[in-house]
Amino acid sequence: MTNGIQLNEKNLPKKIAICECWARDGLQNEVKQVSTDEKVEMIEMMVAAGIKVIEATTFAHPKFLPQFADAEEVLRRIPRGPDLVYRGGCFRPKAVERALRSKEEGYGVEEIGMAMSASEAHNQANINMTHAENRKILEGMIKDILDTGHALSAWVLTAFGCPIQGDLPIEPVIEMGKWWLDMGATTIGFGDTTGSSNPRQVAEFYERIFDEGFKPEQVIAHFHDTRGWGVANTLVALTYGVGRIETSLGAIGGQPKTGAARYDKGFTGNTCTEDLVGMLEEMGVSTGIDIEKLLEAGHRAEAILERRLRSNFLAAGPVPHAGLKYDKEKGLEEE
Repeated sequence: MTNGIQLNEKNLPKKIAICECWARDGLQNEVKQVSTDEKVEMIEMMVAAGIKVIEATTFAHPKFLPQFADAEEVLRRIPRGPDLVYRGGCFRPKAVERALRSKEEGYGVEEIGMAMSASEAHNQANINMTHAENRKILEGMIKDILDTGHALSAWVLTAFGCPIQGDLPIEPVIEMGKWWLDMGATTIGFGDTTGSSNPRQVAEFYERIFDEGFKPEQVIAHFHDTRGWGVANTLVALTYGVGRIETSLGAIGGQPKTGAARYDKGFTGNTCTEDLVGMLEEMGVSTGIDIEKLLEAGHRAEAILERRLRSNFLAAGPVPHAGLKYDKEKGLEEE
């Protein structure tokens, strides 16, 4: 490993995989109930744009997350293909039962997402369980999903700091990540749950976890953009060879119920898909995503949610490398 941030062509990947989280993490706290038709339409647009990994839904009880009461119907209707990977969240045993039943009936997900917070205080606020209680329940759930051929995508939340507890030492984060690997997780997401990390901290974090034996291909980077630092933090993660990057169209998402700064003013959300993909393609890092179709999806997302979202790239458009001409009626256009 190297010390500090080394941003140059030698340590940037040639291509990366993006997991789009708009349909689950993005929508989880939206007040508007997005229709099944609209969710399916958005996932179809993501697939058409070339996105191969999509967090499609969660199997949470509708009483707690009514936005996803239609989980099974969405899964029945979305496009399928040998190179597409869909993930569904499972945080309780009943959710696993639903996930397994959907797989048996032919419309399941390839990955199951499960999570636990490194911060004890956040874990109790988030799911009303201590670490010990949570692990005991998770062990049975994990066995069931692995036995049925699902991949386990596991999360260590509050890996970079807790909105309730404050700064968090890295040791319990590492221990929890290793526990997930021991339990059979294929990938580990170290989540910046409420957007508190900065690029220097991210570099130091990855230096430490890779020194502890985690492999870059096992690690998912998922940074929230609460303070506008998501793209910068994600770029640093890429210099360490992290295997998967997670983002959301329009930078929506977040977890306002557990104390993040100024969520009441709208400062929520994941790293913005449009902004990150646009920047990476400009840098020569291939995402495999069609920019025009991605922007179409971004505009449709704004129409569905009936407000301007937080994508700068969507508003400004691609960099006009071909040069511009001026038309007095149409304004500036590419030549």
